[in-house]
Amino acid sequence: MQLTFASYNIHKAVGLDARRNPERIITVLRELDADIIALQEVDRRFGPRSSVLPRALLDDTRWRPLPVAKRRRSLGWHGNALLVRRDIECVHAEPLDLPTLEPRGSVLAELEFQGQNIRILGAHLDLSGLRRRDQIKAILKHCALRQRMPTVIMGDFNQWGRLTGAMRSFGMAWQQITPGPSYPSSRPIARLDRIVATPDWSYLDSGVHHSAAAAVASDHLPVFARLQLPIISSGAY
Repeated sequence: MQLTFASYNIHKAVGLDARRNPERIITVLRELDADIIALQEVDRRFGPRSSVLPRALLDDTRWRPLPVAKRRRSLGWHGNALLVRRDIECVHAEPLDLPTLEPRGSVLAELEFQGQNIRILGAHLDLSGLRRRDQIKAILKHCALRQRMPTVIMGDFNQWGRLTGAMRSFGMAWQQITPGPSYPSSRPIARLDRIVATPDWSYLDSGVHHSAAAAVASDHLPVFARLQLPIISSGAY
């Protein structure tokens, strides 16, 4: 089973021209054409935390948002949302709280596709290295408390070094995929957006999606990884 995973910080759909344009984000998502997508900054930060991506726009795509929001008008939790292809079954979905001084969270879903069970998580980690480390540990602890299954974590890790700092918390038990510089979108130099996977997955390829639309739609470029799952796994992470 082969799947394309993507992560995209959409900056509340505000582009480099300072205009909020959710249609541009949808254009970039269609260009990406990933099977499973983690979005960051998908909801407004104040008030009812309304989504900046109208559900009507998503209704006309190949993806559906998973039920991770706690607020009626939100698409995600603390700005984190998960989109999956419509033929992928969602078995379980939930928002996770992460340790921090400001609102931060993660979202988790367990899916079934082609007879395989997989777990996906999306996250937007803190600017502080110490808090990032604690947040990664909290995510890993939550995974360890659940049934073992092939897992992929995607998001804006806010980490500059490839295998340094908070990323060391993953140890040798996880594959760390750093597709390339994705921030700022106009002239990317920082590898903030990443994908991390359990060893169940075979790595095929990865990259940064840099198109004319993506260069202006957000301050981040989306990243992607193609992974293959050869066998069904069991046990605990």
